[in-house]
Amino acid sequence: MKLRKVTAASAAVLALALSATACGGDSEDEGSSTSSGGGGTIKIGIKYDQPGLGLKQPDGTFAGFDVDVATYVAKELGYDADKIEFVETKSADRENALARGDVKFIAATYSITDERKQKVDFAGPYLLAHQDLLTKSDANITKGTDLNGKKLCSVTGSTSAQNVQKSIAPKANLKEYSTYSECIAALQNGAVDAVTTDDSILAGFAAQDQYEGKFKLAGLKLSNENYGIGVKKGDASTVDKINKALEQMVDDGSWQKAVDANFGPANYENEQAPKIGVIVPNAG
Repeated sequence: MKLRKVTAASAAVLALALSATACGGDSEDEGSSTSSGGGGTIKIGIKYDQPGLGLKQPDGTFAGFDVDVATYVAKELGYDADKIEFVETKSADRENALARGDVKFIAATYSITDERKQKVDFAGPYLLAHQDLLTKSDANITKGTDLNGKKLCSVTGSTSAQNVQKSIAPKANLKEYSTYSECIAALQNGAVDAVTTDDSILAGFAAQDQYEGKFKLAGLKLSNENYGIGVKKGDASTVDKINKALEQMVDDGSWQKAVDANFGPANYENEQAPKIGVIVPNAG
């Protein structure tokens, strides 16, 4: 999301404000946003390459469920949409981005795990996703064992694909690609029989105009993925504010509206909005 140009007058006011802050001594690091909201900007981490969740579009704008959630939360923190700067935060760099203060918070298919909670704090969860399969709409794959002898696609090193191959369908023929976009293309041209990752991610791809009606989710719920909003470790105040914003988003109907808008074309059967602080564990 591009920021508005700063006028000469507002630049002068900003310079005076910064000067006054410097003279007043050290101030708390606010993670690249102003402390009061409204007057400045806020940097928020998202994915740039996940349709339906976090996608940078050709015109430079952003779209997806995570984007809608982040925008709603920022509004409740005091930042209008034109005061948001979305920053790409790839999975491997999310913890570091928060620790460095590159972003104030991250909404990027960020599953809450005990390991990650050692490094960052989480607000939420705001979506309960599940590992699932995406197939062609006319495919006859209704359970995990149907993948035996079939070609299964996921990204290189994916734990989702390894989970299927080790525990569910050991005779599945795993094909690993660099991106899920490549997997979806392979599914479309028949090079693979199914793609596996979080159902929310699969639904986002399937909901794109060029794929509408061509794919379907198997609805197997092979794992529970509790998406949370990552915040710098120790920033309890921001976690509390975000949690209140998420509760309001559910209460006023905006949460369901965002789900329908971003996943609806794929017939995504979402779980009800999770309760703040309640993590749904995996079976066993």
